[in-house]
Amino acid sequence: MQKVSEKINDETPFAITLKPLTSLENHTGAWRTLKPAYNFHEPPCSATCPAGERCRDWLFLAEDGGYEAAWRKIMEDNPFPAVMGRVCYHTCETACNRGQLDESVGINSVERFLGDEALEKGWASPVPAQPSGKKVLVVGAGPAGLSAAYHLTLLGHQVTVVDSAPEAGGMMRYGIPKYRLPRDILDKEIDRIVKLGVKLELSHEVQDLEAEMKAGGYDAVFLGVGAKLARRAYIPAGDSAHILDAVSVLRSMEGEEKPMLGRRVVVYGGGNTAVDVARTVKRLGAEPLMVYRRTRQKAPAHSFEIEEAIEEGVTMKWLSTIADAEGGEIRIEKMELDENGSPKPTGEFETITADSVVLALGQQTDLSFIEGLSEVKTKDGSIEVDDTLMTGKAGVFAGGDAIEGARNVTVAIGHGKKAARAINAWLRGEKYAEPYRGKPAEFSNLNTWYFSDAPKTVRPMLDMVRRQTTFEEVLKGLTEENALYEARRCMSCGNCFECDNCYGVCPDNVIEKLGPGRGYKIDYEFCKGCGICANECPCGAIDMKKEEI
Repeated sequence: MQKVSEKINDETPFAITLKPLTSLENHTGAWRTLKPAYNFHEPPCSATCPAGERCRDWLFLAEDGGYEAAWRKIMEDNPFPAVMGRVCYHTCETACNRGQLDESVGINSVERFLGDEALEKGWASPVPAQPSGKKVLVVGAGPAGLSAAYHLTLLGHQVTVVDSAPEAGGMMRYGIPKYRLPRDILDKEIDRIVKLGVKLELSHEVQDLEAEMKAGGYDAVFLGVGAKLARRAYIPAGDSAHILDAVSVLRSMEGEEKPMLGRRVVVYGGGNTAVDVARTVKRLGAEPLMVYRRTRQKAPAHSFEIEEAIEEGVTMKWLSTIADAEGGEIRIEKMELDENGSPKPTGEFETITADSVVLALGQQTDLSFIEGLSEVKTKDGSIEVDDTLMTGKAGVFAGGDAIEGARNVTVAIGHGKKAARAINAWLRGEKYAEPYRGKPAEFSNLNTWYFSDAPKTVRPMLDMVRRQTTFEEVLKGLTEENALYEARRCMSCGNCFECDNCYGVCPDNVIEKLGPGRGYKIDYEFCKGCGICANECPCGAIDMKKEEI
């Protein structure tokens, strides 16, 4: 920029100096009342992810074709991207700001693409830190336990995972049907964790935790046991009634002999497990009927799961309850809603034929192995923990289904990561604190006129005949072209992606580019605080703050 101050006499009236391209000579920064500042805001997708994934960050890497870098960013928080891309209920998409513009970004489908790409290309796992000399016992080889083992190993600790089942995976293997999660995908992601150096002891049931800790010389413990015990309900039934629980039915699907259920199968319950059982029964060639005491709108199962089950031929009977079972029949009582919207019996009954009844009324955790540890407290079948997931006994942590809260794979994986970091801090004589993730990035702060309409990519599904008769995976993945398109739909809420808008629109040229990946710097000596940069920022990453006096 041309220097003009040397050409203007000190006695020249100030206004005369306000010529084009001369504002930097006037140090106008002293006039402003507001000044712009680049800030990190937490995107709603990341804020709502139970696994703590930084979704925007890996979508940003993926949208330029940096698939391996994007996968590695996911792996900082979650060792199961291919699994999560199939079984996660993607709360991130429900919260996605793009959903207020047209449709939410298909975050889950891009994650699956990246997870599958990693397995196909054989991308190497992260390298663990130097050995700490500390030993940690993990009880349970499900999503919580394996997640904890993964993160603890990367932090340099020696980890042993024990589980009573003959194969690892917990409810990912024994609770999620193959049509949702192919076992080869699960096995490959578990194998990647084991190859880091995790010691896995299967068919090893812990009966006395305190004795197990002493025998192994462990410095800390994580309890990631799953909810594998079925809740029971009292149903008057004769000796000939064939009543099973959903957990046992799904678990038996992993063996060579499939469950003997008969032709007409009634599934009692309205959650995701009930839907999984009903859809499994359909594939076994039976005729499933789901019975639930509330309305479809009140059913705990996700609406898309219910819709897919109905498409496959599962019959639903809402506002109904099983009164009793005898021989090859069950008696169903019709319910109705009272003035508060709660179901109440009507005294109206219907008798239908049924070869078997499967109870899908929820699960609970077997905690008998901690009875010797008086410091570890339980409440309503769950282990009590503090904000670092540590129990009442120092060095013993718990997460996943073992503690109170939502029970699903994503939550469990998040607990495993948090517990691992808390255990690491405790072993070092510190207390873990969750890092501050920034203020929320709200839709109202985005300049959405920069984003053109781009409909969400719908993942293809298996044809209906095979959906009803085989256990092939129902939902297919994206192609590379579709995954790239979907990643580019991300609006980078609250996070600068270096589009150069601020640099280009600043009337005083006070914004300096620091280089790729380093953002920008504002020269406040000459910034007037006009706010044009903030007004033109597509993603709302610039805040106007009050000038400090």
